[in-house]
Amino acid sequence: MKNSVSPSTNDHPPTTIDHPPSTIHHPPSTAFTVVIVGHVDHGKSTLLGRIYADTDSLPDGQLEKVRAICEQQGKAFEYAFLFDAFLEEQEQGITIDTARTFFSWENRQYIIIDAPGHKEFLKNMISGAARAEAAVLIIDAAEGVREQSRRHGYMLSLLGIRQIAVVVNKMDLVGYDEQVFNAIVEEYGAFLKGVGVSPQQFIPASARNGDNVVRRSDAMPWYRGSTVLESLGLFEKLPTGEDLPLRFPVQDVYKFDARRIIAGRLAAGVLRVGDTVVFSPSNKTAVVKTIEAFNVPHLPLAAVAGKSTGFTLDEQIFVERGEIASLKESAPEVSDRFRANLFWMGKNPLVRGRRYGLRLATCAVEMELETIHRIIDAASLDPVAVKDRVDLNDVAEVTIRTRKPIALDCYAECDVTGRFVVVDGYDVWGGGIVTEVLSDEQEAFRREARQRDIAWRRGEVQLGERVQRNGHNPGIILFTGESGTGKARLARHLERRLFNSGRQVYLLDGKNLLFGLGLDVTEEDKDEMVRRFGEVAQILLRAGQIVVSTTNTFARADHQIIRTLVHPHQVISVHMAFAEGEAPENTDLNFLESDDLKEAARRIVAKMEEMGVLL
Repeated sequence: MKNSVSPSTNDHPPTTIDHPPSTIHHPPSTAFTVVIVGHVDHGKSTLLGRIYADTDSLPDGQLEKVRAICEQQGKAFEYAFLFDAFLEEQEQGITIDTARTFFSWENRQYIIIDAPGHKEFLKNMISGAARAEAAVLIIDAAEGVREQSRRHGYMLSLLGIRQIAVVVNKMDLVGYDEQVFNAIVEEYGAFLKGVGVSPQQFIPASARNGDNVVRRSDAMPWYRGSTVLESLGLFEKLPTGEDLPLRFPVQDVYKFDARRIIAGRLAAGVLRVGDTVVFSPSNKTAVVKTIEAFNVPHLPLAAVAGKSTGFTLDEQIFVERGEIASLKESAPEVSDRFRANLFWMGKNPLVRGRRYGLRLATCAVEMELETIHRIIDAASLDPVAVKDRVDLNDVAEVTIRTRKPIALDCYAECDVTGRFVVVDGYDVWGGGIVTEVLSDEQEAFRREARQRDIAWRRGEVQLGERVQRNGHNPGIILFTGESGTGKARLARHLERRLFNSGRQVYLLDGKNLLFGLGLDVTEEDKDEMVRRFGEVAQILLRAGQIVVSTTNTFARADHQIIRTLVHPHQVISVHMAFAEGEAPENTDLNFLESDDLKEAARRIVAKMEEMGVLL
């Protein structure tokens, strides 16, 4: 046997033409991945069947077995039956799921993804195409360019697939007419150009008869280009994961006695002992001490992309699931806003003003739809009438805002950290790719914090040791509200309560900076005063302190700057008001001026325990 066919895992019954599991060969990670897409019934599965049959790449006896089954069922033999892996697919005559097959030809190994063409199965098509390096688009010469032909072309462009060959199939149905072929080339070529795709070639073919699939056709002497098989060899291999910048999404941290092993799957690059890594978005840095492995005589000195592994650091810093480890000279972007191409498959629409879950690599965070730039009719490329929501099967260009900054890349630079899914409840309703990481008003401060944290000269005493001695993590309590609402009174009561219980706590008032560190700062340069306050706060936090801050010197926007500068330390926001009303965004607790002081302090302490400041 030279090859195998591997359908996706689903709850469908196994096909009667499947071969024994013992004969399955699995391709190496270096295999070239091509997705086959096109309108339903335009001949994708037939083309695949013909390629495998004519290259003698089928499992031994597979072709004869399928022919025998067709004869028993009274059906005419179709090459598509070799790959339509489920019984109901043969009965319906359509490919429902995404089947993966693989073969070798002229020293190159291929993974071929046969994606469904029906509109209802768009989600499976996207999931298949997202893993591809190149695509072959099939168009029926007799039917011409159809809605799904345009839709799939547009989807491939949004997924960043730029290597595309177009096969004009079923040329036998139009008498191998060159003019029919040229008309499709002109129409579809103009369409693809409009979405930023330049196909490498158009190939006239007949998959049923084998014309220009593996061998050149005598029926079309006017065509002098490559066959379909030859076109696969013209696609260029994209950089492998090992050639990309290091990306290690943290899945979990395991604790064994005094050791902390950071575990996950290495998405890109190479991780080596001795590397100085930075974790984003927390900006924490450390040196890789060991690469972990089970049941080996010697621990490896490196791990490569695609490997699930763990590693330890030279110091016990606190990192958590969702962060991404990288080399400091090639760190991912960090932001709470990004632009994306979004595919929506939810029964309920995606709307502004509602919170959803976003998952990117191992990170899970709340998100909301900030802006709908445009919704595209993927068949015509015409913008849909202005809408305030994204409906089922819509393709949209949007801006998304996450509740807190996350580490990410543009999809074109790293696919694992550049694609995401949108979750509502327990269901995945949409997915997309990051096209642009947007700067916000915090970008300059975030960049400053990253540069400061990477270059910070650490002392001998680590923060983990301070936490163990103090019995609590560092954190900052920010009080907001109008003057006279009792912020200062509650803050001082909280400071005394924490101190009396043995906590390391300090009351930091922004006004105090005006008499010393900020003496040279004018009122017009308020951002600089906020920056200095944030830097003082982060030094106290590095010393293991709980910082209580109450002042009217800074506004709510200034507090966001402070959050950025002290990240990743925990920040708890407490708002006080004279009467009931809507609290500012990101407020953790609300109190009235008339509330009982001791009860308010008790609730703040409970919130500190809930958020992990107090252990």
